[in-house]
Amino acid sequence: MNFVNRHFPDREIADRVSPGLPASRQHKWPLRYDAVEHVAVCADIATILVAGVVSTFLLQAQNGQAAAELSDMIGLALVSAACLVCLLKTQGLYRPVELLVLRNQIRAVCTAWALLLIFFWVLHGLEVRPGTSQQAALVFGVVALGLLTAERWAVKVLLGKGLSGRKFANTNIVLISDQPLSKNVGLSETLSMHGYCIKGRFSLPPLGFGPASRKRLRARVIDYIRNCQLDQVVVEADPERWPELRAFVAELRVLPFPIMFVPVGTTSELLRHPTRRLGSAVCVELQRGPLTPLECGAKRMIDLVGAGLALAIFAPLLALAAVAIKLDSPGPVFFRQQRCGFNGRIFLIRKFRTMHVLEDGPVILQANRTDRRVTRVGKWLRRTSFDELPQLLNVLDGSMSLIGPRPHALAHDGKFDKLVRSYALRRRVRPGLTGWAQVHGCRGPTPTAVMVETRVQYDLWYIDNWSLRLDLAILLRTPVEVLRARNAY
Repeated sequence: MNFVNRHFPDREIADRVSPGLPASRQHKWPLRYDAVEHVAVCADIATILVAGVVSTFLLQAQNGQAAAELSDMIGLALVSAACLVCLLKTQGLYRPVELLVLRNQIRAVCTAWALLLIFFWVLHGLEVRPGTSQQAALVFGVVALGLLTAERWAVKVLLGKGLSGRKFANTNIVLISDQPLSKNVGLSETLSMHGYCIKGRFSLPPLGFGPASRKRLRARVIDYIRNCQLDQVVVEADPERWPELRAFVAELRVLPFPIMFVPVGTTSELLRHPTRRLGSAVCVELQRGPLTPLECGAKRMIDLVGAGLALAIFAPLLALAAVAIKLDSPGPVFFRQQRCGFNGRIFLIRKFRTMHVLEDGPVILQANRTDRRVTRVGKWLRRTSFDELPQLLNVLDGSMSLIGPRPHALAHDGKFDKLVRSYALRRRVRPGLTGWAQVHGCRGPTPTAVMVETRVQYDLWYIDNWSLRLDLAILLRTPVEVLRARNAY
């Protein structure tokens, strides 16, 4: 490995061989890691064009259509490919690290392709040819989706093989670092895996080096680089010494190569977060919102439609439950209690009354199996979770959602907040009628700190991994969990 520090004289720079050199003698692909994204884009376009050709000949073989339709299908394929690439590109799905996650790739491609076909169908009718547009569109859509799925699998396999086998073409770099060799192994290994060959290594002087040390180092670096074939210069250092590094990097600008900076140390954690713009200012996003405005709108639409349909379907049963509660014991039909919702806002939750008491104060006892406060009708309502259905009204008024962390009484909230440090993070989304914790059996009382923490972990995982697909999965699993009646009393 080529490197310069106070243990080696300058003349030894060119005599020491980089550990990446043996790998360079192996058979390499004529492709650099930096070009993977462009290759993936071209692969998508080519796949959709092939799908257009294949679907045309399938139609011709089935219906005996003229081959002149091929030009129309190619035109449709080109427009579809351009739109698909733009959609996936804006989501960053062509980055190599994203291409390795096959499940996310297939889900994103299927969603984007379905949206494109629906859009074209509504806007233009997909008129490939009068009288056959619907059939042509169907064949093209199915063939293209199948080929895109197979292509994504092939890209994932080839990319994984390229990384594990270090097959990517070499990108020759010089590494200038302030880290000792013992701490530098990880970066060297990562660079080698991605096809970066360290031709030379130079060590930065200790923190606080003066202009004289900087000039000597600059002279050695420039002299070495001008006598070797190089693609990039990589500087690895702690951002806290940036004032010194800025002057040093400015002196390296005489070199006709890109200079990359790899931050290390505690300050580097800040640079791992995405950046945003506030007017002309650049800010670091330390925490993103759990849902984007578009996702919030989609979730709210599902809440309104789902709650409205559920109320309409269960209206007769809700009326029967109200009559049974009234006949079984004195008191109101509904029980209202203060709960802590989105962003810590207090709201009144609605439930069917299942007890002889209406507790809503600083001390509230959780129900147990032999709780005498529960009425006869209340036992059946609680066991089937039917007492929770009036919360559909909370979903309609926006204080709750169909899916989300279950809200607890204020008295319990204060207690749980002290037991689990991250408990308050559940309030970043609207509380739900059911949730990820509930379909995993976390229902009923929480007498121990471990049970509270387990429930919170499920809730936080749901918030961090939210998707419409996850909400649908929870909705489908909820009836099964209700029938199992785990911890429901």
